[in-house]
Amino acid sequence: MVLNNIEDLLEKYENGETTLQEEAQLKTYFSQDTVAPHLEHYKTIFGYFMVNQQETFTKDVPLNTKKQFNFKWLSVAAVAVLMVGIYFNLPSKEDNITEADRIAYNQAKSYLELVSKTLNKGTAQVNYLGALNKAGTQVDYLKEMENPIGRILKINNQ
Repeated sequence: MVLNNIEDLLEKYENGETTLQEEAQLKTYFSQDTVAPHLEHYKTIFGYFMVNQQETFTKDVPLNTKKQFNFKWLSVAAVAVLMVGIYFNLPSKEDNITEADRIAYNQAKSYLELVSKTLNKGTAQVNYLGALNKAGTQVDYLKEMENPIGRILKINNQ
């Protein structure tokens, strides 16, 4: 009777259907010295589980904690550097613009206005190219009319 019960428990164990109490029964049976001869190979398996259950890890595991960088202070330092840079780069009242600088500025401004007016005249004369481009796209539709069978097949394939 006990042997049939052990064989049933082994079958359930192999299917993964045993409870903890049933597994404990199997462990106690296979920890005995006398086991049925056809179940001898299970004795080594359950013996391994018993030995493994008693093993403990005794080595110390060093934990190296890494200090986290505080980004709040980084942002405060960045703002401080920007403020110092802005303070020292502000133009002082001693840096007056001379009359020669003002004349050079006005002369460069007048040259740039002249270049702008010249470019605007050139673009006005080339506006007709837009109309030609539009007419060219309309002519492309006529190419589709040359091949009506291809157009019908294209509609059917979609």
